[in-house]
Amino acid sequence: MREPDEQEPEEREPDELRAARAMRRAVLGDAYVDGMTADPDPASREFQDFITSMAWGAWARGGPLTPRDRSLLVMAMTAALGRMEEFRLHAGSSHRAGVTDAEIDELLFQIAGYCGAPAGVAARRTVRALRESREEAPR
Repeated sequence: MREPDEQEPEEREPDELRAARAMRRAVLGDAYVDGMTADPDPASREFQDFITSMAWGAWARGGPLTPRDRSLLVMAMTAALGRMEEFRLHAGSSHRAGVTDAEIDELLFQIAGYCGAPAGVAARRTVRALRESREEAPR
């Protein structure tokens, strides 16, 4: 029989972290999350838990913003900050949050208008590359 302090880490984690992990998986997909959390190094695991609870905890907390709304906001903010690797991740996963291609196309105009042409052009390039790879992927 296991002592109370010998629980598995998943059994000790707070409900908020569990909800944040579930939201992260729902939006980004199992393959991505598994790849990011596979490192057995305790410092890496702690860092991933921190990122998950901080960023994805905001998604999982509920409130009037839907996952679709949050996805559009994250794409706009990452483009505004020039974080195109993160923009690519979220643009490529946005369909899981209910965002349509037409909404992303419109978002690009907002990005260009409020963040400047370089941000809008970089975001557009990223979206175009994602769509081309999606069309080339075997079905």
